[in-house]
Amino acid sequence: MIVPWPVRTRPWQWHPALYHASVWQKRVVRAASWALDPRPYARVVATDPLPHRVFKHTSRLFRKVDDGLVHLQHGKVQNLRAALPHVHNVVLAPGEVFSFCRLVGPPLRSRGFVEGMELSRGVARPGVGGGLCQLSNLLHWLVLHSPLTVLERSHHGFDPFPDDGRVLPFGSGATVFWNYRDYVFRNETDATFQVRVWLGDHLLEGELRCDRAPRVKFHVFERNPRFFRREGKVYRANELWREVHLRGNPPVTLRTDRLHANCAEVRYALGPEVVVHDGDPLAGGAP
Repeated sequence: MIVPWPVRTRPWQWHPALYHASVWQKRVVRAASWALDPRPYARVVATDPLPHRVFKHTSRLFRKVDDGLVHLQHGKVQNLRAALPHVHNVVLAPGEVFSFCRLVGPPLRSRGFVEGMELSRGVARPGVGGGLCQLSNLLHWLVLHSPLTVLERSHHGFDPFPDDGRVLPFGSGATVFWNYRDYVFRNETDATFQVRVWLGDHLLEGELRCDRAPRVKFHVFERNPRFFRREGKVYRANELWREVHLRGNPPVTLRTDRLHANCAEVRYALGPEVVVHDGDPLAGGAP
């Protein structure tokens, strides 16, 4: 059974001061955990690309939004420009851990970050460093097409915008909020990987490279996409799956795994072509 990501009233929602106190409490706890963490974290940067590409992906920098939010998209691009040098060309040796927040650091104005679109507390609003989730989303999509292991990933508890030329399945992203909502993955193989990300004219581009030719390839896809209504609210749900193929002619399927199930409240008006079920049609369990 797939149920919506939980939304409940927490003490910090009673007053803005409590919210900010909660954020800083979580940030202090995260900083302490970093100081005590014995794991080796990726920091080395190699200017030359490793010889073999594992996977490449691009995403559009601008999407259709209300006129009042256009300036926040330009702010997002500036935030990506400020963050990319801290991630581009980072090498992940065997056993090392990649932490988005540790590498990028705090999104401060003094470090070149500006107001961009931030999805927080159920709404889209301005926030310094807003828009960095586009980078963590791209990194997650690269990692899903590799043998790297995701250790920590967060997601938004709501679906904020309708599809606008969506390429990736719903629920395939990874949200970040410095420093306690991090995106973390580890290299548990005996190969060395390299992350490369850059800005094109209209695209955020990225690729994952390796020091040896990959023997397998990955296909990530969704199953059971649907919209349904429950207790007066509309939800979007699906499941994310991955096939692992041994390269060859023809390729051999080694296994098919369900990565995770997604369900989030829809925060936009649906078009007449969208079918909304009364209650989740798969509430009894997906096949």
